[in-house]
Amino acid sequence: MSRDSLYILKFEPILKEKIWGGSKLNNFLGKEPKGSSIGESWEISDVEGDVSVVSNGPLIGKTLHELLIEYKEKLVGEKNFERFGTKFPLLIKFIDAKEDLSVQLHPGDEIAKEKHNSLGKTEMWHVVQADKGANIIIGFNQEVSPELYQKHVANKTIKDILHYEPVSSGDTFFVYSGLIHAIGKGVLLAEIQQTSDITYRVYDWDRKDTDGNYRELHQKEALEAIDFGNKTDYKVDYSVKKNQVTDLVNCPHFITNLLEVNSEVKFLHTTYDSFVIYMCVEGQADIETEEQKITIQFGETVLVPASIPEIKVVSKGAKLLQTYI
Repeated sequence: MSRDSLYILKFEPILKEKIWGGSKLNNFLGKEPKGSSIGESWEISDVEGDVSVVSNGPLIGKTLHELLIEYKEKLVGEKNFERFGTKFPLLIKFIDAKEDLSVQLHPGDEIAKEKHNSLGKTEMWHVVQADKGANIIIGFNQEVSPELYQKHVANKTIKDILHYEPVSSGDTFFVYSGLIHAIGKGVLLAEIQQTSDITYRVYDWDRKDTDGNYRELHQKEALEAIDFGNKTDYKVDYSVKKNQVTDLVNCPHFITNLLEVNSEVKFLHTTYDSFVIYMCVEGQADIETEEQKITIQFGETVLVPASIPEIKVVSKGAKLLQTYI
């Protein structure tokens, strides 16, 4: 491999200390310890100030943004380059919630563009591990009007109208923009989202940060962006097909599938016209091209450039999330 040709890329994880973070990213996923309350590992990011850096091969030390400028459609695909230019459109994370995250929601593209000059934030979650009794908050448990919502916000009783969903390993959720949600304590998950770091926080359990301050809430912004529809289609219903693609989420912002592999399988990327990201959420696997063989361990993420037409996945037992646009 040379610096002139693209190959399967790994990146240095960007670890984020959070008020609600724990130690599973270190102890469970094998991330290098960098504090006792690491809440997020940004696996692939082009967020300003937190841009991923290549950790393998001849391009080691290059940033994702530099690769986009240099390789353009060879990295992301022709349609993606036309649509997003030199901005990588997805942000890929692992999240460890030792404590409940804030109750929050995210704006869609229209509001995000107008108010923040940013993409909106539609995301999905795939639960990697969950402690006994763990749950997530997603949506409301009843029909909620703007007036009822504001009454509960003012009284700090919003938790009474939220839907609590018990979770276990493998559960998958589609968290569209405007949907109120929170990751509950004891949940470790993979998150795939649009490249956006915009969060409207509406309730934070009345807790203070390490400096004794309450974190900022965004009630006015949230009220403009919230979806009051009482939808219940956020949990993805799927049955695994081994050694082939199992559909999880298909939306305009990303497509995510599950690959459960226990043999040797070829996957064609030629029809995608897109980069393809693989996150290992169980076991380990070798990913091979004509010029490269790379091992992806539990808790690791790789990016296959759009210029690579085909890969072979070899494993005695692995689960991989496959994401592209």
